[in-house]
Amino acid sequence: EAGGAFIDTANIYGAVGDQRVGGLSEAVLGRWMEARGNRQDMFVASKVGFQRVGVARGLRAETIISECERTLRELRTDYVDLYYAHVDDRTIPLSEPLEALDRLVCAGKVRYVGASNYASWRLEAARHACQANGWAPFCCIQQRHTYLRPRPGALFAPQVVANADLLDYCRSTGMRPLAYTPLLGGAYSRDDKAIDPRYAGPDSDARLTALRAVAAEHGATANQVVLAWMLHSDPQVIPLVAASTTAQMAENLAALDVALSADDMRRLNEAGA
Repeated sequence: EAGGAFIDTANIYGAVGDQRVGGLSEAVLGRWMEARGNRQDMFVASKVGFQRVGVARGLRAETIISECERTLRELRTDYVDLYYAHVDDRTIPLSEPLEALDRLVCAGKVRYVGASNYASWRLEAARHACQANGWAPFCCIQQRHTYLRPRPGALFAPQVVANADLLDYCRSTGMRPLAYTPLLGGAYSRDDKAIDPRYAGPDSDARLTALRAVAAEHGATANQVVLAWMLHSDPQVIPLVAASTTAQMAENLAALDVALSADDMRRLNEAGA
């Protein structure tokens, strides 16, 4: 109803209990698109690389090819718009997954390829390899990113946090950054949800003060300002949002109507300890 068309999933999303079966998210989306006949209207992204039952973690060529075929079956489609290397695999030559992803593009099974949880220097190495070999390059990087900054030394492995270096790399190369976990699972707005200790501290306290002040001035929620801040940033960041209720989705979508001024952005960006 709101006109959205970009759907993000992965071969490991939708597990049963604590079992890393995966595939249920893709299967639900496949049935949904088939029932509505709207596949041609959707831009669907999926991923490969993390471990699930029967599939080891990594980006060996055979894993990429076989998991893509499985994803296509689950999604009930013959192509994926965007296919991510979900996690960097440093146990094999960087060329192996890049060449396998290019084979999928050449076969028409994947339109674009992206990376997730990669360091910026690895993205540059991949860009160079793709240019040298004529392979389809990574067009985007999906990383953990939110308004609050992690404490120095905070660890999120296997997730990789978007830092200033990565954003500068995206700005200079034109690679589009996407953010997962932008709202920290509701911690910006829920009294029963504490800020992750890896973000807690004087820096986050100062940024939360600025965030709440800007939100109050715009008659918006903190969540909406976080999403608007990403959309107004340079480089512009696409936040990936999820919702458990229609009210949450409506709140997320209303972030598109929050017009942050240059002064708002300066206050938000300069806040900190």
